[in-house]
Amino acid sequence: MQSKKLVLGFSGGLDTTYCAIYLSQEKGFEVHSVIVNTGGFTEDELVHIEKHAYALGVKTHTTINAVKSYYDSIVKYLIYGNVLKNNTYPLSVSAERLSQAMHIAEHAKKMNAIAVAHGSTGAGNDQVRFDMIFNIMIPGIEIITPIRDLQLSREAEIEYLKAKGVQMNFEKAAYSINKGLWGTSVGGKETLYSKGLLPETAWPTQVTKTGEEEIKIHFEKGAITWVNNQHFTHPSHAIQYIQSLAAPYGIGRDIHVGDTIIGIKGRVGFEAAAPMVIIKAHHALEKHVLTKWQLNWKDQLAQFYGNWLHEGQMMDPVMRNIEAFLEDTQEHVTGSVYVQLLPYRFQIIGIESEYDLMSSKFGKYGEMNNGWTGNDVRGFSKIFGNQTAIYHNIKNASND
Repeated sequence: MQSKKLVLGFSGGLDTTYCAIYLSQEKGFEVHSVIVNTGGFTEDELVHIEKHAYALGVKTHTTINAVKSYYDSIVKYLIYGNVLKNNTYPLSVSAERLSQAMHIAEHAKKMNAIAVAHGSTGAGNDQVRFDMIFNIMIPGIEIITPIRDLQLSREAEIEYLKAKGVQMNFEKAAYSINKGLWGTSVGGKETLYSKGLLPETAWPTQVTKTGEEEIKIHFEKGAITWVNNQHFTHPSHAIQYIQSLAAPYGIGRDIHVGDTIIGIKGRVGFEAAAPMVIIKAHHALEKHVLTKWQLNWKDQLAQFYGNWLHEGQMMDPVMRNIEAFLEDTQEHVTGSVYVQLLPYRFQIIGIESEYDLMSSKFGKYGEMNNGWTGNDVRGFSKIFGNQTAIYHNIKNASND
């Protein structure tokens, strides 16, 4: 008889706890749980989740440390592209869900599973992201989603688990918090409506720093290698360090309003101190070292890249094409950016780079130049506007 081996994406929360019990006891699957850490869990939390999984009766539980691979496969391109969805949101949750889905799919292949399950409801974006990745990476493997398929309420899940003798904290937190390397989302009653701010107590990191602090971020070909006098062997560690410096100032807090994959508007709070500081610092350096048309095409392609990624289309080959372009643009994005941190805000002080196109050797804007004469500009201005001048001459002649 064929084994009914199933891989369950597991976080240890209410929904995935229900899935573990329901799929093993009601559906007879041999459940193998897996958690993909994209920077949102401490070691103690991961140990607790593993114990919880085994207490639910799973056959095996696997913890995958995906922090570095998450940066290498997705986050670095969000930095290279200075990606902020709707000029606001650094794609914190949507990006990490794709990384998690891909790792779960790989684990399902490794386990020779006949089915894969996740705890998404039928109300959000995650169901689409997980389903699409699984359909592409592990075609033919059944996708099971008990919470969505059974249209379960939170109360129904709790009642079922209590009847099964499951011991866990069933109290619903006032705010739903999802933490990862590239930011933390915060949802609550205030984000369910078009008006309302999250209270101070809702933010995961409380404001404990006052005054001001200057930090120096050094990029090598678009990747962070130094922060102040501290060297980092992998940029993911630098991101976590910058988060520890900037988050206690209350930097990076905002509310994003956007279009969901399923066609409705959504509103969510987020705390992303490191992503916001890094993106603005990186963009400031690029404005000095890249040409006008490099910046222009980067903006256009990066906007598409961010929107398509948000909608779960990470496997589309066009994403590899855009990543290749973004990678190529980083050849001279090397230098240091100076950032001033203050309560609830930050500002870019300036940059230093050997590739700075604002070099005073070629002149100073609005003051003097070394590359051309006044007569050169007179001739250039006449030629540069020549076709437009011809257009207006013809237009005026035809109106006479």
